Amino acid sequence: MFFFLLNLALSDLGSICTTVPKAMHNSLWDTRDISYTGCAAQLFFFMFFISAEFYLLTIMCYDRYVSICKPLHYETLLGSRACAHMAAAAWASAFLNALLHTANTFSLPLCHGNALDQFFCEIPQILKLSCSNSYTRERGLIAVSACLEFGCFVFIVFSYVQIFRAVLRIPSEQGRHKAFSTCLPHLAVLSLFVSTAAFAHLKPPSISSPSLDLALSVLYSVVTPALNPLIYSLRNQELKAAVWTLMTRGLQKH
Repeated sequence: MFFFLLNLALSDLGSICTTVPKAMHNSLWDTRDISYTGCAAQLFFFMFFISAEFYLLTIMCYDRYVSICKPLHYETLLGSRACAHMAAAAWASAFLNALLHTANTFSLPLCHGNALDQFFCEIPQILKLSCSNSYTRERGLIAVSACLEFGCFVFIVFSYVQIFRAVLRIPSEQGRHKAFSTCLPHLAVLSLFVSTAAFAHLKPPSISSPSLDLALSVLYSVVTPALNPLIYSLRNQELKAAVWTLMTRGLQKH
């Protein structure tokens, strides 16, 4: 679990560092400028880290399924080598996904200016600037990616159904509470991430508005990555004890 949490923390940090510092810089200097190359780089790295986050959350769901439903087979199914291979596959898939979307998006001719109605370079906003007859290919690629991610989501739902069935059979109330406290935060963050990201990329243009687009983008690009470390660390008793010790030592020094 801690190995996957480390990978998840790296993806969270990367996705936030891709968008937030530039948005803060523009806000402080009262500008909205970003170079064409910078926009392409921002889109690539954002897609890379956000895709890796989704794949890692899917793997973490499988980790919970094995640990709760097949605990005696955990070392066999999720040994150190298997975990390393799964994490490498998640990062490699995210890289390929980001590369395809970035290359496809920035190959489109822009017919409607160069002003994005967003605080970072996002595919739906760039497609609004492209010629209406040229973005069918990127829409198709988004649909294919959405189908793959929907498959992952179905796998996650099926896994959690099995997990909850196993948890409800635990005779100890303390055991059930421990299992639910491990799974529910992961499920809550995952649901928020999937629902907002899917709606932001697949919603029809007729219901699009600047305020709605901004709210959705903030939820899946900033709020979810920021919540992940908080939720998972608060469930870790050792980490909470270490933080408490550091805080008490700091107060004693002052």
